[in-house]
Amino acid sequence: MLTRELLADVRRLQFRARRRAEGLITGEFHTAFKGQGVEFADVREYEPGDDVRTIDWNVTARAGRPYIKRFNEERLREVVVCVDASASMAFGSGSKDKRRLSLEVCAVLSMAAALSGDAPGMVLFTNAVERAIAPARGTRQAMRIIRELVAYEPRSRETNLAAAVTHLARTRSRRALVFLVSDFLDTIDERSLRMLARRHETIGVVIEDPRESEAPRLGLARFQDPETGRTGVVDLSGGSRLRTYHAAALEHAAVRDAALARAGVDRVVLRTNEPFIVELERFLRQRETRR
Repeated sequence: MLTRELLADVRRLQFRARRRAEGLITGEFHTAFKGQGVEFADVREYEPGDDVRTIDWNVTARAGRPYIKRFNEERLREVVVCVDASASMAFGSGSKDKRRLSLEVCAVLSMAAALSGDAPGMVLFTNAVERAIAPARGTRQAMRIIRELVAYEPRSRETNLAAAVTHLARTRSRRALVFLVSDFLDTIDERSLRMLARRHETIGVVIEDPRESEAPRLGLARFQDPETGRTGVVDLSGGSRLRTYHAAALEHAAVRDAALARAGVDRVVLRTNEPFIVELERFLRQRETRR
């Protein structure tokens, strides 16, 4: 049930998500959502101003003059946000924790999909898939996803990314654009992730907090694993200790990024202390340039 406070938060988030999404879909996001859901139609002779990337070189060679490929956009494209709701996402060292950032990111992605005429859907997971909303068209669908993300209380504190990935691979029959939104602290099962990436265009959205890689000088500090409840004391009293902490974080990120790359999953890193829209736009521009 939505309390009055949660309902007010939902309305604020829906307004902000729509405003941000309207800006994004006029540029890079329109390409991300619409540019991939296409099917070949026919060819026609090249005209000045056409995109040279669409030239059909086989036809051009046979005809002796340039021809370009023409495509029809698919009538419906599914855009699924797969959201980590485990306890580690509740960590935050500033005004915004990882869960809140993931919620805002998913709100914008869902609204952008709806405004583009596509079908947003949602999968929310911990150590199992706890909630799923099948893709459907319309801004009401995006608003439904936002309400669910704000109000939902996870049943488990633990994480199993592979369970969510396997669920998506088995339940989504048509090719979709899938955003995996998580801190990726769980071990990555490359086999299941590779299976998902073969069937769907998959992007890893890594949610980080700066304190996870750069600890302050605290002396002896007690840490608790939010998912298991286990505690331990870490010495953060000197430069060498802090460098060790930072090095461990860099090693984890390198292992994570390599696993995603081997599975064929592109990734963008968003931090709780930075404007995520700016980084998202930069990622999409770079991704389109690479392609």
